[in-house]
Amino acid sequence: MKPYQTLLYYKYTHIPEAEEFAKQHLEFCERLGIVGRIIVADEGLNGTISGTVVQCKKYMDHVKSNSLFGDVDFKMDEVDVPSFERLYVRYKPEIVHSSLRGIQNIDPNETTGAHLKPHEVLEMMEDEDVVFLDVRSNYESNVGRFKNAVALDIDNFRDFPEKLKEIENLKEKKVITYCTGGIKCEKASGFLVENGFKNVYQVEGGIVKYAKETGGKNFEGKLYVFDNRVVVDVNSVNPNIISACKICGTPSAHMVNCANQECNEHFVLCEDCGWKMKGCCCETCMQAPGRRVYDGTGYYQRETNLT
Repeated sequence: MKPYQTLLYYKYTHIPEAEEFAKQHLEFCERLGIVGRIIVADEGLNGTISGTVVQCKKYMDHVKSNSLFGDVDFKMDEVDVPSFERLYVRYKPEIVHSSLRGIQNIDPNETTGAHLKPHEVLEMMEDEDVVFLDVRSNYESNVGRFKNAVALDIDNFRDFPEKLKEIENLKEKKVITYCTGGIKCEKASGFLVENGFKNVYQVEGGIVKYAKETGGKNFEGKLYVFDNRVVVDVNSVNPNIISACKICGTPSAHMVNCANQECNEHFVLCEDCGWKMKGCCCETCMQAPGRRVYDGTGYYQRETNLT
């Protein structure tokens, strides 16, 4: 067993006085000594946290002791070091920014796609009438996605509704939506149901849970994660790399943010080009006054901004 754990979780449920809850939750997390990123909204809770095995156990017990979150599904990874450097707990309008509040107020507790267990996903993979729909951002799907999946070219999940016309031809298909941990699919699949799609499903627990229970079969490439690890292995059955260095085209899954903080583009950069380009995506960014020091990771910590 590794000394630290990283927990990924979410729960759609109405939180009374959610802004006050966020403040109290921050105080608890600070006392406990965990690090990570937690979003609180009236509609629920969404977080990725990291700490020692004991700290994570205490955190899970604390969350589940609240009747609102008794059935939260924690996805756990063992890690050698904490996956974050700081703690963020914020109150926001949504636990994942979808842009749907002003279009169709999707409540996953009322309207969402049918949940598929990982073994059910495996069983449906060979069905010719099944389409896997990646609802994540393009930089995530570019580094890893299910085999033959439809990956939308969106910069952020909030752009998902704008792509509805592009997938109208899938309305009569069995559409299986998927994302990292399941949270985006709750609303994305509900949005599809509300817009006339006949058979809509979602991978329960997302790619993370699917990988843990199936070995990640037929997930191509790596999984992009929103912490210091940046990308992680998913497929232990038939793994491969589908992404390539933006500079030289060499197969690589080394994801970085451009060292020029005014650019900050997410892209793939192999190790050799990383040092050659000083972590930048182009010559212009290499000369930018706001260029950060590249340390080989291409991951830059945000400034502290607590609730």
